[in-house]
Formats: sequence, structure tokens, C-alpha cells
Amino acid sequence: MALYIVVLLGIVQGAFMFLPVSSTAHLVLTQHWLIAQGADMPAPDSAEMILFDLVVHVGTLFSIVIVFRRSLYRLVRDGLLGLARMRQQFRPVPLTIRLALLCALSVLATGIIGITFKLFFEAVFARPAMIAATLAITGALLWITDRLPPRPMGLRGIRPSTALGIGVAQGLSLMPGISRSGITIAASLLFGLKRRWAAEYSFFLAIPTILAATLVQALELQEAGGATQLGWVEMTVGMVVAAGVGTAALYLVVRLLYKAQLRVFSWYLWLLAILVGLGVMPMGH
Repeated sequence: MALYIVVLLGIVQGAFMFLPVSSTAHLVLTQHWLIAQGADMPAPDSAEMILFDLVVHVGTLFSIVIVFRRSLYRLVRDGLLGLARMRQQFRPVPLTIRLALLCALSVLATGIIGITFKLFFEAVFARPAMIAATLAITGALLWITDRLPPRPMGLRGIRPSTALGIGVAQGLSLMPGISRSGITIAASLLFGLKRRWAAEYSFFLAIPTILAATLVQALELQEAGGATQLGWVEMTVGMVVAAGVGTAALYLVVRLLYKAQLRVFSWYLWLLAILVGLGVMPMGH
């Protein structure tokens, strides 16, 4: 696969990873379009292309670390201090440790959804008409959650049932067209989390989820005989480009989320869904 295609896909991933418009859908639609133009690259639903999509997702994890570095530092610091105090004398479980366990519960729920519906989700990669439907659903979610009144719940209010619900919602984002950030933030808000904590929980949850999904896909590809067209150069370039572009996009979406202005993306998603559904955008097969 030519490096200019790798760079283009890295830019698409970085630009749309945190904007609640489904980076996976944009990657897949871009891949379909490139194939329709005669580009020499794997099919969007092939194991190696799905792995590439996950690798550029890993690149955007660096964006999370950069933008939320202070919050991440406090979580790690307070978690280590809390563990040390618990070893010295009996104390309640620190908030940071509790949040880590809740995140693990969310990831578990996502994994169960992903394993159960894996074949169905992968089939969507090859069907632009289904992507049109999922894009429209994401647009509706953003519109609904922006109209919610101020939410009352802080991080201490997250319960195991809340974590499970957010994890199930995240599992649905394995379908291209369902934005991971969009659906997890929407679920968090619907469960009552304040906007700031909905954003931070959603983006922190992305770290173990994407790493786990990438590892699973890499192992599956290895069992199938390994990639044939994509090597470490393509993977690395895509990851670095996605990380750089993703940092700028994440700063933007955090500002819009705090101001409850994510519905501006609903119109874009609905327009894109119409174009894809009507076949206006040429797609490869």
C-alpha cells in the first residue's frame, strides 16, 4: 500500500477519532473510495485492513495521554498512594482504584458484545448501506444528549451497573458508523454523569479497549498467516500521523462537549448517511 494512502488514512483517523462521527466509518468509506479509484490496497473487511484500522486507533491513544496528561498523572499518583496506604492499614478502596475496576468491568462488557456479534460487525465493513444507517443513529444520539439538562453525577456516583451499561454501548461502536466516543459519552450522560466526567471516562476507557482489540486482531491475523501488503513501515507511519492530527481534534471536541454543542455534528452525519445510502459516494466492492 502506497505511503500517501497510509498518510491519508492516518489523517482521517486522527481527524475523526474524537469527533463523534465515527472514525471507523470514515476510514472504511475512504478505503472503499480509494479502491473504487483503483488504489492497490486490501479490502476494508480483510483481517489486515481491520488490523491497520486498529493500529491507527492506537496512535490516537497518544493524543489522549497528551490532552489529559494532568488527569492521568493524578489518577496514577493517587492510585499508587492509595495502594500504599491500604497496605499499611485498612482503608476504603481509593476512588482511582475503584475507577480502574469499573473501567475493567466496562471493557469486559465490550468484549462480550464484541465476541458475540463479531461476524455481524465485520460484515458491516463491506456494506456501505448499513454504514449509512449507523451514521444516522449516531447523529440522533448526539442530538438527544445535547438537549439533556445538566447532569448531577460525579465519578463517585458510577456504579457497576453504570459501567456495564457504558461497556455495552461501547461494544456497539465496533460497527463502523457508530462513534465510540459519541455512544459512550451519550451513555454516560444518560446514566447521569456530568459532561466533564462523561468525557474523561469515555476517553480513558478507550485506552484498554483499543489496546485489547488491537492485540486480539493481531493474533487472529498471525494465525491466518500474517499480513501480505502491510508492513511495519505502513503501520508506524499511520500511527504517528493519527497521533498528531488526533491531538488537535481532541482539544476541539472537549471544548464542544463542555458547551453541549456536539449536535452540530448531527447534521453532518445525517448528510453523510444520505449520500452513502443513495450511493452518491462511489464505493468499491
